[in-house]
Amino acid sequence: MRKILFLLLFTTSLLAACNSSSLSISEIDVIPDDVQDKIDYHHTLQLMNDGEDIAYIFYQSKGTVVTDLEVQGDTLKVKLDETNRQDGLIEQHVYKLTLDPEHEVIDILINGKSTQFDNVTSL
Repeated sequence: MRKILFLLLFTTSLLAACNSSSLSISEIDVIPDDVQDKIDYHHTLQLMNDGEDIAYIFYQSKGTVVTDLEVQGDTLKVKLDETNRQDGLIEQHVYKLTLDPEHEVIDILINGKSTQFDNVTSL
């Protein structure tokens, strides 16, 4: 009986791990060389795609940026909310975005407003 219970718990945890989402966003300090080479500082918002499950977002802001993700069907909403805006001071942010295969659309919301990328490229 203990063996059956152990196998049941093991199988359940294994299936849960396989179904867990890999979706995440994090700001990075060390920018990979291939990403650095694609950044065009004349653009405010850029997407650099590195295959099916990794993308990088470059965003120039005049303040602190708080990020969040929201999923609606096949659309991934990336929320970039600016706070503490300062005139003249532009900060550059690079985010690593880990994607799930079922998300076909990336919608960027800056302070709640849907915004188009200035530049989209692949690595």
